[in-house]
Amino acid sequence: MSTETTASVSTHILDTSIGKPAEGVAISLSARTGLDGEWAALGGSATDVDGRCKDLPALPEGTTHVRLDFETETYFAKKQAEAQQDAPRVRDSGAFFPEVTITFAVNPGEHYHVPLLLNPFGYSVYRGS
Repeated sequence: MSTETTASVSTHILDTSIGKPAEGVAISLSARTGLDGEWAALGGSATDVDGRCKDLPALPEGTTHVRLDFETETYFAKKQAEAQQDAPRVRDSGAFFPEVTITFAVNPGEHYHVPLLLNPFGYSVYRGS
């Protein structure tokens, strides 16, 4: 939750290759103060059955930049293993991008919802509401 002196962040992931939420994707949250500030790892979580990550840590006062790290390789490897139980192996890798890192600027008092549209060979991200 944002306050007058802090921003807040939420995210969700839609796997566009199947048109469904991406469940079980680990997400790490980091923050820094200023362009030259050191990144501080704040913690993380994983997406739920709806592809949402509702319990990301709060941002410290003074945060100016946020980084979300999505661990996509494990998610796609699991999806590929499930699909191949009844089908022959189609390709060697579950994902071209083993991780996705999104870095963005924040202002105190604002909430930032950052959806990730994901498929094995591409992704898109935007500031949601």
